[in-house]
Amino acid sequence: MTATITPASTAAAGSAARIGASERHSRTRLLPKSVWWIVSACLAVLFLYPIWVMVSHVSFDDIVRLSDASRGLSIVQSIGNSVFVSVTATAVALVASTLAGYAFAKLPFRGSKAAFFVILVTFMVPFQAVITPLYIVLRDIGLQNNLIGVALVLATFNLPLGTFLMRNSFAAIPSSLEEAAQIDGASAFSAMWRVMLPVAVPGLVSTTLLSFFAAWNDFFAALILITDQKLYTLPVSIGILSTDSQFGVNFGLMQTGVTVTVIPCVVIYLVLQRYYVAGLLGGALK
Repeated sequence: MTATITPASTAAAGSAARIGASERHSRTRLLPKSVWWIVSACLAVLFLYPIWVMVSHVSFDDIVRLSDASRGLSIVQSIGNSVFVSVTATAVALVASTLAGYAFAKLPFRGSKAAFFVILVTFMVPFQAVITPLYIVLRDIGLQNNLIGVALVLATFNLPLGTFLMRNSFAAIPSSLEEAAQIDGASAFSAMWRVMLPVAVPGLVSTTLLSFFAAWNDFFAALILITDQKLYTLPVSIGILSTDSQFGVNFGLMQTGVTVTVIPCVVIYLVLQRYYVAGLLGGALK
């Protein structure tokens, strides 16, 4: 006697298998959902509490004192200096890292892997260890106490991460797109500009955001390389204004300045966050 398999019996068997798998998954779940919600709530409090502390110390009197230029520091001028340094450093780092990343990903040459490894090794070199040689170099070429010199220094230290992100972003793009463009008569640069670069927009946005945030929040380079108060960037001016003649720190004034510094970063991130996340994933996976 042979058994007859009907579509109804097959569907029933499949449904039973799915139910059994679901029950086994529920039994083997590591923690119940309530525990995950509690953990998520604790992490949210952990990250949001510093923001609340920062905003809670902001007062109108501190805003007025921050905008007072009687001590020779203009917060408006400092914001302009920070914008100039950040935009310049970001533009230089973005152009250089894009060209370098494309070369490492799509135009391999003898020793390219070793060169890329050397670039990544510079991640381990602390900025403070080379500030003295950088100061001497900028002094010799006439860029010490100059906003362009500070921007070039910050762009240099943003290049390794930017090159890493752009190299992996270009490597994740199929080479068939570039080959199709070259068959149509496009040069290597034209193929990169017209075909590859629009696809690598998430990587570009990630490099732009990270470079801009690093330059905008930089304190040490501007403090060491700039001696003219009129050229101080925003973090340096806030640090000086929040310190009184007795070397005490006015934390309310400092938190007000930090809030002013954070606002542009938050706005830019919220506008470009979807590209930022996609760019980090593209830069982390080949």
